[in-house]
Amino acid sequence: MTTKRQGRRSAQDAEQTRQHILRVATALFCEFGYARVSLRTISEKAGISHSLIRHHFGSKEQIWYGISDNVHQYIDKYCQTILAHLSKDMPVNEMLYQFTVRVLAFTLLHKQPIQLMADVVRQEGGRFDYFIDKSGKVEKLILHLTEDYNQRFPENAIKIWEIKWQMIMFAHSAASLRPFLNETWSQECTTEDECLLKHWQMCNEMMAAKFQIPESSRLQPQRLEDLVLRLGGQEIITGINQNSGQSSALEKTDN
Repeated sequence: MTTKRQGRRSAQDAEQTRQHILRVATALFCEFGYARVSLRTISEKAGISHSLIRHHFGSKEQIWYGISDNVHQYIDKYCQTILAHLSKDMPVNEMLYQFTVRVLAFTLLHKQPIQLMADVVRQEGGRFDYFIDKSGKVEKLILHLTEDYNQRFPENAIKIWEIKWQMIMFAHSAASLRPFLNETWSQECTTEDECLLKHWQMCNEMMAAKFQIPESSRLQPQRLEDLVLRLGGQEIITGINQNSGQSSALEKTDN
């Protein structure tokens, strides 16, 4: 009995160590880019030996794949949760509108997924294909809703890939051009969160018009946090935190 308990604790300790490595590596990849982060840097920042990191993951690339899998799994589950919270009686145009602007609210408050996407776009080869080609149940469901919408509103048909591109533009600009974001609303806002709300409102107005949403059904949150769901109290994504601290200077990369 004692041996079994010890075995469970050992497995739990190993998983905790693995998740800690992923959290630290995620923050470093987002701040400095994959190419500039070495296993030694991850080791020093995590307070875990270089050999133990290699034991858990083997290489820096395998750490990245672990992060990518976690990001996609969480976002897929998060999007499913948004759809599950929407009334089944809601018109399809309102359902697509609500889904779109709620996902954007999440990406504005939790920047690391879009930062990882922007970084991998600068790379070539297997990691780019792996990150971009991932698609889950939610994408298939949204495509189905889009087909339904286009049948009901043929005079205002949409292309879901254009909607997706607009969301990427809004999310990425807020993450990568923060000084411009803050300057744009410096006369109206005193905090970055208030600026992000203004930024979200721009997209909200565009999506409401595109999906022909009446004023009475448009979202008007006081804070972006009001639109973000928690999944059973879970951390948003392994290694995905809203405000990650600045990391120390990097050494030369060694894989």
